[in-house]
Amino acid sequence: EVTGGLSPRVLPMGEIRDLGGLLARAGLALPVADQFTQTVSYRNLFHLGGDLRAMGEGNALAGRLRHPTRRDVLLRAAALYAENHADPQDETRIRATFDLVFLTGWAPDASQQKPLRPGSARMPLAEALASTRKPE
Repeated sequence: EVTGGLSPRVLPMGEIRDLGGLLARAGLALPVADQFTQTVSYRNLFHLGGDLRAMGEGNALAGRLRHPTRRDVLLRAAALYAENHADPQDETRIRATFDLVFLTGWAPDASQQKPLRPGSARMPLAEALASTRKPE
């Protein structure tokens, strides 16, 4: 709107399933991927931006602009963000939601549990799932 064009600003987030798969591809055993969502309140977009930079969340895209963003663009972005993401508990503040992803894997070792041999189950999966359902 301000400059008459656009530039890529947000690195796409990987799906949690794919991020967990990276652990297995890296050779780690017993991979676990978990996600936690946290909502935070900020005074304004510039304080949010400061936290993002401190977290190392700068623009890592190859196609990003290579010069600093103009002041008028940042002021317009701050106004739009405040319009669309006001903190309902304090209208003078803004809210941001962060998805924190935790990835855990272990170096393979002979002492680790192993998957069971296919076909070694004592009951069909459908029966096991049916026994965990609550009666209607």
